[in-house]
Amino acid sequence: MKTVAIVQARTGSTRLPGKVLLPLLGEPILSRVLRRVSRSGSVDQVVVATTTLAADDTIVEVAEREGVAAVRGSEVDLLDRYLRAARLHEASSIVRVTSDCPLIDPSVIDDVVDAFDRADCDYASNTLPPRTFPLGLDVEVIARDALERAAREDTNPAWREHATPYLYRHPESFVLVRVPAASDWSMHRWTVDTDGDYELVRRIYDAIGRDDFGWKEALAVVEAHPEWMDLNRDVVQKVVPAG
Repeated sequence: MKTVAIVQARTGSTRLPGKVLLPLLGEPILSRVLRRVSRSGSVDQVVVATTTLAADDTIVEVAEREGVAAVRGSEVDLLDRYLRAARLHEASSIVRVTSDCPLIDPSVIDDVVDAFDRADCDYASNTLPPRTFPLGLDVEVIARDALERAAREDTNPAWREHATPYLYRHPESFVLVRVPAASDWSMHRWTVDTDGDYELVRRIYDAIGRDDFGWKEALAVVEAHPEWMDLNRDVVQKVVPAG
């Protein structure tokens, strides 16, 4: 059994191009994410899944500097890109993390993987509704067999672009497990998709001064500076279209 964390990354973000290369304490966001994911005790290997576009050569270079393998695939079919990476690195379960979440917490990854293992399920996540974790601590764990099945059966390009909707929108076909937080902190937005998002995360990193902090430490900093939440309060999160 092998658990592989696959971090999707590309430079072609529509709202904030090149966002995963923006610096936090002098290092690219992608580097911060890879280092934080690598601290998870439940992950056997970390892999970057990027595109075959020349613009994403930089993503591969960052991954190589961090000692992380990179797999390249379709720009738009993220489900296929994840499956390629899972097959190449012989994953029995896949931890899905996005590269625009530089506050991702290895302890949260461990909790979701533990819930997945204990339940013997197809899919476990802390994003299933109702959300209780801050946006930006998103973790999905998918059984390889379930990912293979989704890749065979999902014919919706809009869903395949987001990798996992086929699984969590077919609860009659897959065993799903929701992993909630102890309280509701869903009002916090810690992902990076706009300039305001980046400024908030940059302030958190600058205030703490290192990248090995837990999410509760980040929460304490934000609660000490509640005005910082205004930086991205009005950002509308993109949603996956209905089937």
